[in-house]
Parts: sequence; C-alpha cells; structure tokens
Amino acid sequence: MKRLNITDLKTRANLLNMAKLSIKGLIESALSFGRTLDSDYPPLQQFFVVMEHFSLHLSPVKKSFLGFNKSLWGPLELVEKLCPEAAEISASVRDLPGLKTPLGRARAWLRLALMQKRLADYLRLLITRKDLLSDFYENSALMLEEEGAVIVGLLVGLNVIDANLCVKGEDLDTQVAAAVTHYQIASILDQKNYVEELNRQLNTNLHRDISLTAAKTEALVKLMHIMADIFFLLMFFIQVTQGDVSVERDTYKQSRQGLDEMYNEAQRQLKEECQLRQDVENELVVQVSMKQEMELAMKLLEKDIHEKQDTLIGLRQQLDEVKAINVEMYQKMQSSDEEMKKKNDVISRLEEKTNQITATMKQLEQRLQEAERHRTSAEEGTRRFKLDFANKADSLQRQIEHREKQLQQLETDLKIEREWRQTLQNDLERERDTVAQLSTEALQINGLKKEFHRLQDENIQLKSICEDQEQALEELGSKLSESKMKIEDIKEANKALQGGQVWLKDKEASHCKLCEKEFSISRRKHHCRNCGEIFCNSCSDNELPLPASPKPVRVCDTCHALLLQRCSSNPT
Repeated sequence: MKRLNITDLKTRANLLNMAKLSIKGLIESALSFGRTLDSDYPPLQQFFVVMEHFSLHLSPVKKSFLGFNKSLWGPLELVEKLCPEAAEISASVRDLPGLKTPLGRARAWLRLALMQKRLADYLRLLITRKDLLSDFYENSALMLEEEGAVIVGLLVGLNVIDANLCVKGEDLDTQVAAAVTHYQIASILDQKNYVEELNRQLNTNLHRDISLTAAKTEALVKLMHIMADIFFLLMFFIQVTQGDVSVERDTYKQSRQGLDEMYNEAQRQLKEECQLRQDVENELVVQVSMKQEMELAMKLLEKDIHEKQDTLIGLRQQLDEVKAINVEMYQKMQSSDEEMKKKNDVISRLEEKTNQITATMKQLEQRLQEAERHRTSAEEGTRRFKLDFANKADSLQRQIEHREKQLQQLETDLKIEREWRQTLQNDLERERDTVAQLSTEALQINGLKKEFHRLQDENIQLKSICEDQEQALEELGSKLSESKMKIEDIKEANKALQGGQVWLKDKEASHCKLCEKEFSISRRKHHCRNCGEIFCNSCSDNELPLPASPKPVRVCDTCHALLLQRCSSNPT
C-alpha cells in the first residue's frame, strides 16, 4: 500500500471536513427554510460540488480528445446492476437531451437520486463492493476507506429534505459555476480552520501563562514566608545575644541587604509576570474582536442568503401568474371550440333548410306539370266540343270563353309559380352563400386554433396574443349574431314566400309604418305575415290564422281589421 504524504493527508482531511460541514449546513438550512428546495439554493449547490470532489478523490485521470478529465459516471453506473430500482434514474439520465459529458450525467444522477431520497442507499450499496470500485479508484481513495462509510451515514439525514431540481444538460455540462462554488467553500473552510487553530493556540498560551503565573506567585509567597521566618529568627538572636551587638548588627545588615536584594528581585519578577499577563489579556481582547468581526460577517452572509430567498419567492410568484395566464388562455380556447361547435350546428340546420327548400321546389315542379296536363286536356275537350256539337255554337263559344278564362287563370298561376321558383332559387343561392361564409369562418376558427397552439409555446408574447384572441373572438361573436339575424330573416322570408306576400327587408324600414315611431333596442321590428310590412310590437300584437299558415301568426292592426271584416262578410 502506497504511503500518503502530508499534502494527501491534508487533502483527505479537508475533503472530509468539507463534506461534513456541507451536509450539516444543508440539513440545518433546509429545516429552517421550511419549503421545497430548488436548484438555485446556495447550500444545495455547495453540497453537490463537495460531493463531486469527494467522489472524484484519487480517481484516475483519463485522456480525451479535449484534454484530461475525471469520470464519475462509471462507478455511479454500477448502481443499476446492484439495485434494480436505480435503473429508472440511469435511463432518465441517458434520455436527457443536451448531456454530452460523463461528468454531466453523473451530476444529473446525483440530483435525481436526492429527489428520490435514495442517495444514501445507492452509495451504501456502491461502497460495499470495493472489488468493483477498485477499477475506478486508487487504493487510498476516500470511497474505498472508512471515510466513505462515514459520509454515507451522514447522507441518511438528507431524506428529510424535499427537493425539486431543474435538470438541464447544458447547465450540468458546464463547470464554471462548480469551480466558483468550490473556491468559496475552500475559502470558508480555510477561514474556519484558521480561526479554530488561532483559538486553540490562544487557549494553550493562556493556560500556560496562567500556570506559570500561579507557580511564580506560589514561589514568591513561599519566599516571603521564608524571609519572615528568617527575620523572626534574627530578631530572636538579637534579643538573646545583646552582648555581641556589633557583630550581630553587622550580620543583620548583611542579611537585611541580602533579603532586600531578594525582595527586589521577586518584585521585579512579579512586575514582569504582570506585564506578561497584561499582554496576554490584550491579545485575548484582539482575538475576541476578530471573533466578533467573523460573527458579523456570518450575519451579513445570512442576510444575503435571505435576500436571495426572497427573490426566489418573487420569481415563483411570477411563475404562478404565468401559469394562471396559461389556464385563462386554455379556457378561452375551450370557449372558442364550443362556439365553433355551435357554428357547425347552425351550418347543419342551414343544410336541412336547403334540403327542405329543394323539396318544396320539387313539389312546385310537380304542380306545374299537373297544370300543363290540365291545359292539354282542356284543349282536347274544346276540339271535341267543336266537332261533336257544331249546332251549339253559342253554348260552345261561352264554354270556350270560360275555358280561355281558365287558361288565363292557369297562365297567371304558372307565372306566379315561376316567380316563386325564381325567388326560391335566389334565396337558395343566398343561403348557399351564407353556408360558404360560415364554412370560411369555421376555417378561420381552425386557423386561429392552430395559431393559438403555436403561440402557446411563446411565453414572451402571451399578453399580446391574448388581446388578439379576444379581438378575434369578439369579431366571431358579431359575425355569429349577424348570421343569426340573417337566418331569422331567411325564415321570415320563407314564410312570406309561402304566403305569397312581398316581404320587406329589415334594412329598408327605420320607422313603424303605422305609428311612424323610430325603431331602437327597446322598440324592435316585427313583420306582418299578411302584408309583409314592418311594424312595432304595439302595432302588430294581433294573431290570426292565414291561408298560408293554419296556425295563428302575427298581423298588423290594419290587416287584423280587414281580415275580421272579410270573415264577417263571408262566414263560409
């Protein structure tokens, strides 16, 4: 086994500390955040960068066409063989569009596994198979050592996090954002290590200085006690031996001088110790101020994170508004589909009306043929009367005159039938024009529908497209109302044609013919089914049966009086 140098050991320790710090910080921030995490959440980005560097530790470098790179996708792809449940994630990663590099696939796999809350389970299965991992890592890699099991155990705590991440191939293939985030994490980790080391040194120096000061003070106290004992002994000897005062006085002076020197030396050492203690206290104050500055910087960093979270909340609200606009556009599309169905129903009704008109035309043609047969039979009868009854010329002449009158009557009826046929053909052409117009409108509606589906993908022009659709819907509503009015006019014209009256058009009348009041929204137009003129409701609120329609229909006051007078004069 290859021995690790000091740099490798520091790298391993730094990666382990960064992994622990990022996992712990992510769990704490996610629990305090209280919402579903997205791809822009900074602690989550730091976690993925640290996990990427941790997994790539001592992975052999492969040479590609663009240069040297490390592949993480190889060992992660083995999870599919170890756990069949991971096959879905691997298939999703392979089907993602825009993923071109193995590193991008590995990043997508990590994000999907975190969203599935199975990241710790998959990596636990992976690190247990060291025989398979040995093909992708060196012998002293973190994934093959106990540190890998420690990190996998910490990843179990991420199961309490709910994440909704955006997995895009272009973003995952790029490495610029990851490098910046790794630099930030490395700088924060270096600052943390520096502060911890500085606090450790300060604590050791402080304990050492306090112990030294206590030892020196104890030594000084013992020295003072010894000096006091010596002083009392000297005083005792002075009192006992007063005879030898001079000798004792000399010895006393010498001892007193030595004691003064010792006392001065002890006082000097005490001053030095006090000065040293003061310097230690000043250095401790400086370190406390530096610690306060670090806490202030951490608070500013937390404030910046909260501001970014507020901006994310604003962006989510804008996304909700865009979704509401899409829902409104979908509802408007459904309403346009319903209106198109209504138009199709109107077209089918018009086609039924045209079929009815063609049936009536066939009936008129049959009646015309019957009239021609009657005419031929009448001519043959006249010839027989001339040959058989020559003596009865007067009576035959009268009968001929009567027949001629009948012929004239039939000719007039024939002309009327032809005029009716012509008018019915004109009405049929008009109805065909209206049907063609409605079909073109239906095609326009289909075109608008296709355009709506195409414009639905263009989120930038949603407001302008909505206004265009509303204008188009208003135009369609006005056209539908016009077509309905035309259908009503056609119905009334058909009824008038069946009765044989001249039907006045709505555009030709602006005032009531009887009371001469102007028509408006409250005073609407009504046709008299007898004369075909247009009246208001008050002047045409009468109903009588007519020869053309056995059911009672609307007639004006004048026609009502005339019809009643005729009924009274002809009771039959």
